Amino acid sequence: MNILKRQDREVYNAILNETKRENDNIELIASENFVSEAVLEAQGSVLTNKYAEGYPDARWYNGCEFVDDVERLAIERAKKIFGAEHVNVQPHSGTQANMAIYFSMLEPGDTVMAMDLACGGHLSHGHPHNFSGRFYKMAPYGVNRKTETLDYDEISDLAKKSKPKMILVGASAYPRSIDFKKFRQIADSVGAFIFVDIAHIAGLVAAGLHQNPMEYAEFVTSTTHKTLRGPRGGLIMCRKEFAKKIDSQIFPGLQGGPLMHVIAAKAVCFKEALEPGFKRYQSQILKNSKKLSAEMEKLGYRIVAGGTDTHLFLVDLTSKNITGKEAATVLDRTGITVNKNLIPYDKQSPFVASGIRIGTPAVTTRGMKEPAMKRIAELIDKVLSDPNNEKNIQAVKREVAALVKAFPLYKGLIKRMEK
Repeated sequence: MNILKRQDREVYNAILNETKRENDNIELIASENFVSEAVLEAQGSVLTNKYAEGYPDARWYNGCEFVDDVERLAIERAKKIFGAEHVNVQPHSGTQANMAIYFSMLEPGDTVMAMDLACGGHLSHGHPHNFSGRFYKMAPYGVNRKTETLDYDEISDLAKKSKPKMILVGASAYPRSIDFKKFRQIADSVGAFIFVDIAHIAGLVAAGLHQNPMEYAEFVTSTTHKTLRGPRGGLIMCRKEFAKKIDSQIFPGLQGGPLMHVIAAKAVCFKEALEPGFKRYQSQILKNSKKLSAEMEKLGYRIVAGGTDTHLFLVDLTSKNITGKEAATVLDRTGITVNKNLIPYDKQSPFVASGIRIGTPAVTTRGMKEPAMKRIAELIDKVLSDPNNEKNIQAVKREVAALVKAFPLYKGLIKRMEK
């Protein structure tokens, strides 16, 4: 980045500082990960220059022959990973991918069943200030109060009462595996179609470590970051019969020109997901998640739903006399990054929350394994057990620095930038 360094030192310094922050912190935000340098290079390429409204072989502008090659690669690789009949790689985000499904298949006012945000759903699954909650009648389903897991009998009863046109399956803070086959049966019983949002678990699905929804759902969307470890962006997969509807909803319905440099980065991450080592990597994410949650439980923390089957878990801090917001803030001061999160049927507001959400994709990318998870649990507990002890906070900060030093991120990149 020598040219950027000379031309715009302020932006350069911000990028350098962010690179250092990522290297120096223990990143436990479940929706974040670190991409490969190949993905970084693809996203920082000259493809950012090219307008390519339309689709391969059907562009509005000339000169698209090479970006067509890139988009075809991304599409074919995604099809191979997930077993999809049709793929659209153009959505700029997961929410825009979701929006395309709503707009393609529903009319304003139609009833949609989706997971309650307070129980782990996403903004685009019906939040009243989001387009999904503003345009459609939402019938939210939650988790069982005792088990804190999906109760398919309760969901079936709700479906019979609400008679939804669409059932949206997926979550951003649900730690257990989801049975898509059961949702298919529920949907069929009321004549609804299924739309599955696998943004969080896409990498696990790609590696065969979580049930694949393609067999059961008409539509599947995802982000390409998180467990999939690609650039920030969206992805839509569907049955062939819906291909034209979906494609026309993305362009010209919701977007103009696709971000071809991001699509190139998506293609690279899909290639990485097809490599043999990807399954080992995803398997380690699961091992780390289970180990870290088990160690937190041993230290006296209640784990929502009794544990995890995925890359994330929720910690209930109610008995620790600290809110999720306070916990995330004090942990951040030590170099441990988590986010505050509601627990099911939380009495706190979403801005305060009674829990924290912890995920293991980013630390696994660094090469950390189970012994490091045990140490991270101990460091978190050390901070949260005495959050007002400044001496203690600084001591943990030094221990975090020592731990991440053993697992460097983007080897050599910081040195090259600092020259």
